[in-house]
Amino acid sequence: MLKIAYHPIYKHHLPEGHRFPMLKYDLLPKQLLHEGTCEEANFFEPEIPNDKYIVAVHDPEYFYDLLHIKIPPKQARKIGFPLTVDLVERERIIADGTIKGCAYALEHGIAMNIAGGTHHAYTDRGEAFCMLNDQAIGARYLQAKGLAEKILIVDLDVHQGNGTAEIFQNDASVFTFSMHGANNYPFKKEASDLDISLEKGTDDARYLSTLKETLPQLIDTEKPDFIFYLSGVDVIATDKLGTLGMSIEGCKQRDAFVLETCHQLQIPVQCSMGGGYSPDIKTIVEAHANTFRLAQQIYF
Repeated sequence: MLKIAYHPIYKHHLPEGHRFPMLKYDLLPKQLLHEGTCEEANFFEPEIPNDKYIVAVHDPEYFYDLLHIKIPPKQARKIGFPLTVDLVERERIIADGTIKGCAYALEHGIAMNIAGGTHHAYTDRGEAFCMLNDQAIGARYLQAKGLAEKILIVDLDVHQGNGTAEIFQNDASVFTFSMHGANNYPFKKEASDLDISLEKGTDDARYLSTLKETLPQLIDTEKPDFIFYLSGVDVIATDKLGTLGMSIEGCKQRDAFVLETCHQLQIPVQCSMGGGYSPDIKTIVEAHANTFRLAQQIYF
């Protein structure tokens, strides 16, 4: 059965001005239930995780300051919204959704998180609405439990996974692959193990051919026993924060290729949703819903 992390807190406690793009956290599960892609049994509620999995990735002093809302003002501004206890609790619960998703992926082949993809969170600081790096925390959880040795992070959000790159920069056990817009935030990129920067307006054909030339060879070389997939839909042409030119159908084909590759090779995969900021909320929900539809079709 496809297991999907969702908690009501995902849609709550967001500051004014950030609520529109976050409507997807409420609308996406409703759409999946309405159309019959999922049933209530597919969803599970994450909780506050054991802090030891968080501090295995994040500097304990940073995490303490985050918990007690003591982040220095200059650092807090880089996160992008006023910090509150509720927002930090939300971030911790999102991380637990990915942690528990790892266990479900090992059991069923795949698991999803309605939220997550907080790839701009560094070891010792947050940036761009990301405070705790959920997939990095998931990777360390798997390794601590002896459930995976070599991990591949496939980050196809339009923004480079700069925090993820920094966290694993000296760690050969986790390979970081980011394919993103060259002209997108962050304007000062970190060095992933493999970065592919795409020109402004990159269309479906160019994007998909690049991905298909890269991912199978990368898997063959690195031989991961677990994959994290960050499936941001901010690669589509209508996205307000993106610079690429993909269609919704092209984005769907991207997801299909990644998930079919993982399925055929029998490598468990955990998916976090990442970004999506098109002006029409229906576009965002449809693009994200495709990822869940494909997971059901391919795996179940």
